[in-house]
Amino acid sequence: MIDQLVIQIATLGPLGVRFPAPGTFGTLAGILTVACLVGVFEIHIWIIALGFTPLFLLGIPICTKAEKILGKNDPGCVIWDEFCVIPYLFIFIPDAVGKSSSYDFFLWNLLAFATFRFFDILKPFGINKLQKIPRGAGVMLDDLGAALVSAFVLLLIKTFPLSFQ
Repeated sequence: MIDQLVIQIATLGPLGVRFPAPGTFGTLAGILTVACLVGVFEIHIWIIALGFTPLFLLGIPICTKAEKILGKNDPGCVIWDEFCVIPYLFIFIPDAVGKSSSYDFFLWNLLAFATFRFFDILKPFGINKLQKIPRGAGVMLDDLGAALVSAFVLLLIKTFPLSFQ
């Protein structure tokens, strides 16, 4: 019973086990959740990131247990890690996803999605070393690393046009 609950949480229900490219679907679920919290409920991204921090920390034992149950290191179907780090993509550009036009809101969410998937898949800049940390800590930390690098890239994209004014 507990094992089934852990797998349901770790895989976000059917998203991690029934769809191709589960990491992409976990990221999409995170983007849509954060977009809803910001766009519909008008919650500031820093509050969302703060609220997701316990989910991130809870992900360490959840992903550790899921690895044991599934008998694999960082199984692809475990997408709790992708989901939990999404708010951190926007921590340097809170106004871009705050009170902005619908077009800007969509654009920044699309850029965040693409940037995060790029860094999560390729794992450059030492992100791959974070993945080698044992158990759930490595599962969660490599995605946090990808999210923080993505957040910095998004900041560069946002501020680049300002250097020409």
